Amino acid sequence: MAMKLTLFLIALTACQFSLAQTSGTESSVPRPGVEEVQVPFASLKPIATFKVGRTADWVVVTDDAVWVAVTKPNSVQRIDPATSKVSSKVSLPGEACSGLAIGFGGLWVPLCGKKPSLVRIDLVANKISATLPAGPAGPEGGITASGDSIWIVTDKKGTLSRIDPTTDTVRQKISIPPGSYNPLFGGGIIWITGFDSSVLTAVDAVTGEVLSSIPVGPKPRFLTEGGGSVWTLNQGDGTISRVEEKSRTLTATIIVGIPGLGGDISYGADSVWASVFDIPLTRIDSQTNKVLRQWVGHGGDSVRFGHDSIWLTDYHKGLVWRFPYEATQSLTKPLVR
Repeated sequence: MAMKLTLFLIALTACQFSLAQTSGTESSVPRPGVEEVQVPFASLKPIATFKVGRTADWVVVTDDAVWVAVTKPNSVQRIDPATSKVSSKVSLPGEACSGLAIGFGGLWVPLCGKKPSLVRIDLVANKISATLPAGPAGPEGGITASGDSIWIVTDKKGTLSRIDPTTDTVRQKISIPPGSYNPLFGGGIIWITGFDSSVLTAVDAVTGEVLSSIPVGPKPRFLTEGGGSVWTLNQGDGTISRVEEKSRTLTATIIVGIPGLGGDISYGADSVWASVFDIPLTRIDSQTNKVLRQWVGHGGDSVRFGHDSIWLTDYHKGLVWRFPYEATQSLTKPLVR
């Protein structure tokens, strides 16, 4: 009886661990970070805080707005950076689950659900102008805009779909490594992280030709572009990989200590900014590849740089914070261990 009980408890624990890894954006993987540069997150003071819904997830920045995806109600909300106020809200027929993209006069929002879809929101009218059946391959994915197309991975088999914004239809399908989810346009190339294969795939944004697949850190998910490089946040071990755009080669692997599901990465002010739960903000110097500062505490998930500010969400509390870039220059002493 005791042996059966022990085996049951072991199986139950394994099941619970598995669910923790796959049923949400959180992870039980320890996130030690880089202790010598850590300071309390509470030491970073926002100039504006927005309560937008039950959860606040994806963020995208434009020249005159900051958009955030929200649940309860399912919507995207537009923040005016000039006034630091929410200026409009657009209801969605489902949950935004795989990023946001701006292009061709629209905000493109992938939706999850029984029938995944993609909605296009008119940025002038602030309302849905089209709904496409080209839904995302799954949550924690992404979407991007190039000079003439919208790009999204539409299945787990590795289908990169290229959408013509003049007809709102798929004009090309490209085979990439299975288990790829997050595309990003930069330097004439569509870069896609291969979560299952631990590679970064480069696709010519004009022809759709697959140019190369570059090995990076384990389980790369979110990515950003800047400083002549593409940077991947690797959920497998919490590192950040740097790939030079011109040569398409891995030039650095930066130990950041933020593994596990969820999180985000952005580029601005010659820095890479990363976020995960409990280590809401990390700043990496793009000149030296060194972690300059980590802010530790409750909050975090999506991060973007724009309008001389860092825009950061607290997913669980449904908050968006606006931090002035100058505040991140503080010489606050590291935590005492």
